[in-house]
Amino acid sequence: MEWVWALVLLAAVGSGRAERDCRVSSFRVKENFDKARFSGTWYAIAKKDPEGLFLQDNIIAEFSVDEKGHMSATAKGRVRLLSNWEVCADMVGTFTDTEDPAKFKMKYWGVASFLQKGNDDHWIIDTDYDTFALQYSCRLLNLDGTCADSYSFVFSRDPNGLTPEARKLVRQRQEELCLDRQYRRIEHNGYCQSKSGRNFL
Repeated sequence: MEWVWALVLLAAVGSGRAERDCRVSSFRVKENFDKARFSGTWYAIAKKDPEGLFLQDNIIAEFSVDEKGHMSATAKGRVRLLSNWEVCADMVGTFTDTEDPAKFKMKYWGVASFLQKGNDDHWIIDTDYDTFALQYSCRLLNLDGTCADSYSFVFSRDPNGLTPEARKLVRQRQEELCLDRQYRRIEHNGYCQSKSGRNFL
């Protein structure tokens, strides 16, 4: 009889996965997103990588809002070049508002020319402003509306990570993005905070 219940459970899990909508247009974002509350320092603690050369770890982002309400950001992190040359590099981003306050167009570039640059969608999927934030970008859509090239960051106000409650919320939203188990942890060991023996670009 136990095997019958096992089959029922597997069928239920399979049905739930089949019903999950992975079209980018179906993804929920943070309601009534507040840029001012979001501003400040965020530590990237997990990342779903895109195609191309981006900051790899020790990523610290600083978001700010000017007097006209325009949001911008700077980020610093470690990059590995040519397999064995490690440098700390800076990136800059400016954000253009859309009709949805949690969806932006982000123009970004690296201070060093070898880093990626572009003008991507930048969505705030969820945040409580004080503990965690989940960001998502789709750079290329498939014909069926799913994403062919995406990246996503899990941010924390604390470089040591998230609370158990925040981790649970983030995992749930990652599943909604159809990105569960596609993130890697980002190390914070102070590599780019000490200039001693470091290469900076």
